[in-house]
Amino acid sequence: MAEVRHAKEILDALEALYGNEARPASDFCYEEPLDDLIVTVLSQNTNDKLRDIAYKNLRKRYPSWEDVASAELEELKEVIRIAGMSSAKPPRIQRILAAVHRKFGRYSLKSLRGWSQPQVREYLTSLPGVGPKTSAIVECFDLDMPGFPVDTHITRLSKRFGWAGEKEPPGKIQARLEASLPPERFRGGHLNFLAHGRSLCGARKFLCAECALIEWCDFGKKTVGHGAR
Repeated sequence: MAEVRHAKEILDALEALYGNEARPASDFCYEEPLDDLIVTVLSQNTNDKLRDIAYKNLRKRYPSWEDVASAELEELKEVIRIAGMSSAKPPRIQRILAAVHRKFGRYSLKSLRGWSQPQVREYLTSLPGVGPKTSAIVECFDLDMPGFPVDTHITRLSKRFGWAGEKEPPGKIQARLEASLPPERFRGGHLNFLAHGRSLCGARKFLCAECALIEWCDFGKKTVGHGAR
């Protein structure tokens, strides 16, 4: 099993570069956790820019979640088409809204703030199309619970640090990181990982020779030895 080595050094180096651990939680959270859940569903298999456009279009056309829940499916598809997966995301969103309303009698997830984290994750991952990563985003950013969402960037960096095997799936990596990293560093650490994956440690463009983390990175040491791109 892969070991999460040099975690403190890596987290500290990322914080020195990007500083997201020092930012207040209020910079990131939604007053209504359901809002962030739907935003995260829209973000699946697309980029942040297109996700944000889709969410803006959605809320402009349908001011309330009740409006979204009762919308004509074909129209809803057109409203959020820019986010991609237009056959999957609109019915998924409506099924999520229906399930939330059945459970709580309203279109809100604020009641989850009184639940334990295991109860929250069990419930959220029971919703259509919601996996551990999406659940952890809501837990971490909106419910002040220690979740560490693992997306494609964090999967890539974890493998390059030797924290995960090459064929290991994100859900398994997330479970390992949540068991190994300090919970109080999850939110900012997650954001710092994202920032690094987007700026220096891309899938195809990786600037290993410029990276402050190369000392702890198996991939970076090998790459610099062969000439970093």
